[in-house]
Amino acid sequence: MILVTGSTGNVGRELVRELAARDTPFRVLVRDRTRAVQPPDHAERVVADLDDPSTLPAAFAGADTLFLLTPGIGLAHTAHAVAAASAAGVGRIVHLSSFNVLGDPMPAMGRWHHDREEAIRATGIPATFLRPGGFMTNALDWLPTLREGRYVLDPAGPGRYAPVDPADIAAVAALALTEDGHEGAEYVLTGAETFTVAEQAAVIADTVGVPLTVRDVATAEEAVRSRFPNGAPPALAAALAEGFALMRADTVGLRTDTVEKLLGRAPGTFAAWCARHADVFRAAVTDARP
Repeated sequence: MILVTGSTGNVGRELVRELAARDTPFRVLVRDRTRAVQPPDHAERVVADLDDPSTLPAAFAGADTLFLLTPGIGLAHTAHAVAAASAAGVGRIVHLSSFNVLGDPMPAMGRWHHDREEAIRATGIPATFLRPGGFMTNALDWLPTLREGRYVLDPAGPGRYAPVDPADIAAVAALALTEDGHEGAEYVLTGAETFTVAEQAAVIADTVGVPLTVRDVATAEEAVRSRFPNGAPPALAAALAEGFALMRADTVGLRTDTVEKLLGRAPGTFAAWCARHADVFRAAVTDARP
């Protein structure tokens, strides 16, 4: 039995689809039953909260494999999950980490993920670490400014990166969860194409048929707003500012062929991802104030 955390997020939703397509028995951990999407008929749904360790034993009982995705910036969720996994006799963990752990020196965002990886390693449970770069779905964070005035805030200027489709991350996760031979692996996952923010905005503009403006951020607060329109806690805001500074300086962009090697096909393109979400972007620019 596979236990899936984070099943309502960008990667988790895609992973549920992948496992359902494989007809693999799995269970999704949800914090709020009323907000969770109903899993497929052959999947279970269990209500538990990674903030509350007392709710976890029942959720982990009978699980032999864990997909661990813990949001936020702290270590508590990971610590609670791996303690429950150890107690339940889980034999394999696939953990969604971040490429930021590769930084030298390691940025704040990387240190948080590194600490989570180390907590998992300390259990002795065989683990696979997925280290994606920026998600294509991060472009959905631009919807508020697209509605506000058909513009995108650009915190990275000439910086380039290779955004990865969460569906590809989920496909790799499904492999690692259901096949042997991935224990101990550390997979850095990116798309095949590098972009600046302005180039991504141009792809969206082509998709919806409406010109978009790209505005350089003027303040650190605007940089945070480009990813978290409603603001972020101070520690996360500082880490984002640091990350954007590093991205601005990287005019080449990290790119790997790991997705293609593992899946036997090219990664999804940003243009294809935009086409799948065209209605969302089109609605935003249609609603934009003059």
